[in-house]
Amino acid sequence: MNVNRVILVGRLTRDPDVRTTQSGQTVATLGMATNHSWADKAGQKQEKTEFHTVVLWGRLAEIAGQYLTKGAECFVEGRLQTRSFVGKDGIERKTTEIVGESMQMGSRPQGGQGGYAPRQGAPATARPQGPSSRPASRPAPSAPMEEEIPTINLDDEKDEIRIEDVPF
Repeated sequence: MNVNRVILVGRLTRDPDVRTTQSGQTVATLGMATNHSWADKAGQKQEKTEFHTVVLWGRLAEIAGQYLTKGAECFVEGRLQTRSFVGKDGIERKTTEIVGESMQMGSRPQGGQGGYAPRQGAPATARPQGPSSRPASRPAPSAPMEEEIPTINLDDEKDEIRIEDVPF
């Protein structure tokens, strides 16, 4: 039996880099950091940060590009993939990346307000963004608004669940 499974929960080290391939496929590259802490033999707390490159494709890439920003917490599940490429200096290099197959957004970056909204400058592909009811010069409210997260209870559902009914 072979298993190639990666689960990461960390914070983005930069805004997602979203591109479109020549064939029209959307791809996003995320930089993520995860921390590991332990106590050494002397009882001193030690901490190590690992940096990861995550590649998302298709609709997942569009959502990441639209909603994620530097510092945002993110859960990614996927697989490891090593690929070779020729650098700008002409030398062949290898890199190991996580190819994300599912993603969930976590808490906003520290200092962020409330739930997720499309970031400025991001393409509005998931949901259209209406005009703001608040003038740009007015400061944002200080208390974050509580966001209700809809759930689907399969026991209560009589009909099929439609993809249009899923809130993310």
